[in-house]
Amino acid sequence: MSVTKTKKSLHKRHDDLAQANKQLEILSGGIFADGELPTFAKKIKETGQFPLRPKKLEILQINVGYMCNQVCEHCHVDAGPDRKEIMTWETMEQCLEVIKNTGAHTLDLTGGAPEMNPHFRRFVEEASKAGIKDFIVRSNLTIIRANKKYHDLPEFFKKHNVHVVSSMPHWTRGKTDKQRGEGVFDKSIKALQELNAVGYGMPDSDLRLDLVYNPNGAYLPSDQAGMEKDFKKALMEDFGIQFHNLFAITNLPIARFLDYLIASENYEDYMYQLVEAYNPAAVANVMCTNTISISWDGWLYDCDFNQMLDLKVNSKVKHISEYNEDLLNDRNIIISQHCYGCTAGAGSSCQGTVA
Repeated sequence: MSVTKTKKSLHKRHDDLAQANKQLEILSGGIFADGELPTFAKKIKETGQFPLRPKKLEILQINVGYMCNQVCEHCHVDAGPDRKEIMTWETMEQCLEVIKNTGAHTLDLTGGAPEMNPHFRRFVEEASKAGIKDFIVRSNLTIIRANKKYHDLPEFFKKHNVHVVSSMPHWTRGKTDKQRGEGVFDKSIKALQELNAVGYGMPDSDLRLDLVYNPNGAYLPSDQAGMEKDFKKALMEDFGIQFHNLFAITNLPIARFLDYLIASENYEDYMYQLVEAYNPAAVANVMCTNTISISWDGWLYDCDFNQMLDLKVNSKVKHISEYNEDLLNDRNIIISQHCYGCTAGAGSSCQGTVA
């Protein structure tokens, strides 16, 4: 890497850390510092669940880069076309060694748009040989229609038996485009039809196709099972589209969504919603208890959200290059006020509700 590129990378890293520190200061101050609301640590102490500890590791979630062809207003990764953070093949090789030796049964590739990493296909091909039970790729769908070089992704996914988990804010054009950008709905529908055409999402198919719903405002998602029925009915009647499951995910107050909450003067009301909806039953199954999140540059986190706040794991092992599953399983999970988002109502994880 040239000196100029190295300096730019360091400046970007400094900017990211400054943003993370600023967001943590916001989350820790105000209504929490003044004692109006209990901190998350205090709340789980009240229900006998502090410190939060990991259970058996089940999921390795790897963020292969923040580059994306979309700029969604709720994105907790703050992804977009201008993001240059991309996992190198060297780091991917380190991940592959871990995948071959892990006790986890699920590999979850995310981004940005993971397909935009130049090593994405090679990584999928190598990782698929490791015998992982469930191999997930989180696709925004529109990447399939973004450029000719991505048009064969449905067939590529099928070849490697990839479990496709796709973002779909709503079954209507207006609500989808409002959250994700003009034209996203039509491209998403076309991509879903192409996935269906190769067998994804069919009732008796082993080619898994699941959709992800995030609210487009300062409120919690509705009942996941009820929304799934509504989504299936609307997408089948209007477009002949089928899929397996819908995952309803609560928007956590970090990154762009936190900026939106502050700009719209909804931050305090939203945090009150999360605290009032706190569910002790959800705490037992939050994703940080069975997941390790790996960033594009190989650092280890309890979850994808902690990754965005640069809250690395509380362990001697902090990087993929020194990975040790036994040591990682013997740690306390790092928590902050944003964790209320995963424990509100039926709870929330990258696999949907947890309680």
